[in-house]
Amino acid sequence: MRLYLAPMEGITTHVYRNALHRHYGGADCYYTPFLSNKSFNYKELRDILPENNKGLHIVPQILSNQADTFLAIAKNLQAYGYEEVNLNLGCPSGTVTAKKRGAGFLSVPSALDAFLYEIFEQCPLEISVKTRIGIESGQEWPGILAIYKKYPIKELIIHPRFQKEFYNGSPHLDAFLLAAGALKGLGIPLCYNGDITSPGHFLGLLQEAPSTEAVMIGRGILANPGLFQTLRQGEPSPPPAGKIPAFRAFHDEILSGYMGYMSGDQPVLFKMKELWSYMGQYVGASESLLKKIRKVKRIPEYRGIVETILANASQES
Repeated sequence: MRLYLAPMEGITTHVYRNALHRHYGGADCYYTPFLSNKSFNYKELRDILPENNKGLHIVPQILSNQADTFLAIAKNLQAYGYEEVNLNLGCPSGTVTAKKRGAGFLSVPSALDAFLYEIFEQCPLEISVKTRIGIESGQEWPGILAIYKKYPIKELIIHPRFQKEFYNGSPHLDAFLLAAGALKGLGIPLCYNGDITSPGHFLGLLQEAPSTEAVMIGRGILANPGLFQTLRQGEPSPPPAGKIPAFRAFHDEILSGYMGYMSGDQPVLFKMKELWSYMGQYVGASESLLKKIRKVKRIPEYRGIVETILANASQES
């Protein structure tokens, strides 16, 4: 089973990826938050530089509906030694889809087909695709799959929800199974993405789709950084007290990483507060302490709150 870290804008940065890899591991591949401009800004360049991703298998993701832009980004990435890029056809955000990018590109299949033809003809790198199954109806999916069948896609990563569903409701596993049947024998590997947040969810997927060879996880890892490790080893997650040494080192590396290049407390705390909205439950943080984290304005005060959370967790059996 191949396990991938999903790209999440502003969250799964090189700082987070390196800390996750060092203290928990278990991922075969890490996908970067999307790139959408021909020239990289400082933040984007810092994130994809090979020296900031040593020892990690990284696949940069591109968000575009213009072939020339996609190809320019791919060529820039090739100069940094990358051999594969991932096309984002899955982002459900309204600001993205309104411009017919991300999942919104699925609403214009003829334009998507022409775009794919051009990039697969000219791209110097291998191309994988991360996709939704349509905008709002299951009737769209067979036509989208028919387009994908035309191209030598390195891997098709399927989030089996419609764009209009965002992350609500249950994924449509039947759509993933339909793709497995439709693409069988074409040499296009499939990866499942969506709502794998526990070993139980993972085993449920394998019961329904036993031929699944790869899984991409995003929010499940943010909420439980040890999930890849647990899935690999088939062991239950340790109790709160047993999680603390690795979590402390993981947290401190992320904090130190952001403090190393961000100026002032507020930008660093913005990043850390976003992470705590996911990982608070992992260490049994009380709502009162999480509320304090959301309101904190200085890093020394933040450190004290985190220390209280970890001390409380260390006392639990």
